[in-house]
Amino acid sequence: MTEERILMLVKPDGVADHHVGEIISRVERRGYVLEALKVVQATPEQLEQHYHKLVDEPFFSDISEYMLSGPIVAMIASGTNVIKAVRTMTGSTNPTEAASGTIRGDFAREWSEGAIHNVVHSSDSVTSAEREIGIWFPERNA
Repeated sequence: MTEERILMLVKPDGVADHHVGEIISRVERRGYVLEALKVVQATPEQLEQHYHKLVDEPFFSDISEYMLSGPIVAMIASGTNVIKAVRTMTGSTNPTEAASGTIRGDFAREWSEGAIHNVVHSSDSVTSAEREIGIWFPERNA
């Protein structure tokens, strides 16, 4: 059993559609500890760091525009195997494929112009989580 931390971001659509409380409740109901929480307006620099593997992709500007469109709620949760559990709770990246009962299955959708607004981000590994926490919570690494 491994004690871990995960970064979760409630993306601008999740904030605008008032899903923040429900997302936090789902994490807490599973018994995970919320270590940090804040509302932020992303900067282009943060997004380039966060999505560093996608910066050169033609769709990166769409992702950036989406993530800059409104406030984001960033949070750190911790607990035993929290990454696997939260990733399961989050659901598939594509909301159309996300199972009902997952965050994306319940709250996200695909738009006709091909845009995916999938409500939430969750780190996919311990390495990613620690790197992403440093981007969104630099004060926690000081």
